[in-house]
Amino acid sequence: MKIYTKTGDAGETGLFGGPRVAKDHARIEAFGTVDELNSHLGLVRTLPDATEFDALLRRIQCDLFDLGAQLATPGGLAERITIGHVGSLEAAIDANDALIEPLKCFILPTGTPLAAALHVARTVCRRAERRVVTLASRLETTIPANAIEYLNRLGDLLFVMARVANRRNDVADDPWRSVT
Repeated sequence: MKIYTKTGDAGETGLFGGPRVAKDHARIEAFGTVDELNSHLGLVRTLPDATEFDALLRRIQCDLFDLGAQLATPGGLAERITIGHVGSLEAAIDANDALIEPLKCFILPTGTPLAAALHVARTVCRRAERRVVTLASRLETTIPANAIEYLNRLGDLLFVMARVANRRNDVADDPWRSVT
C-alpha cells in the first residue's frame, strides 16, 4: 500500500467512519492540533533531561492518540478519555507542584532546553484546547465528554513540569517584567 492516496489533493479529507470534509474544518483543526501536540511531546522525550518524565509523557502521548481518534470520528467512539484520565493529570500536577516554590509573578517560558520545549508543548496544548472549544461550539458537532478538561489539565501539567525541569537543573524562573 502506498502512503499517498491522492484523495486529499482537492483540499478534502475523510473522517473516520464519516464524510469527507475540508481540510480546514473545525474537526480537522481540533484533532490535527492534538496530533501536533503529540509530536511536540515526542520531541520533548528525546531530550537528555527528559528521562524523569518519560513514562508520564509516553502515557500522555497514548491518551492523545485516543483523544484524536475520538475527535476524528463524527458521532463519537466509545469513551476513551475519561474523568479518570483527568484525575491522573491532576495527581501528576500535584506531585510535581510539590517540588517547586509557589509562583509570585508571571514567568517567561524559558530555562533549560527541556523546560523551553515543555513550554512550547504547553502553548500547543492550549491551542488544541481552543480548537476543541471551537468544535464544541458548533451546534452540529459532538466532542468527547472530557476532552476540554483533559487538555486544560494537560496544559497546567506541562507548565509545572517545565518549572520542575528548571529547578532540577538549578535554573531559576525568569520573572516577567514589563519593559515599558
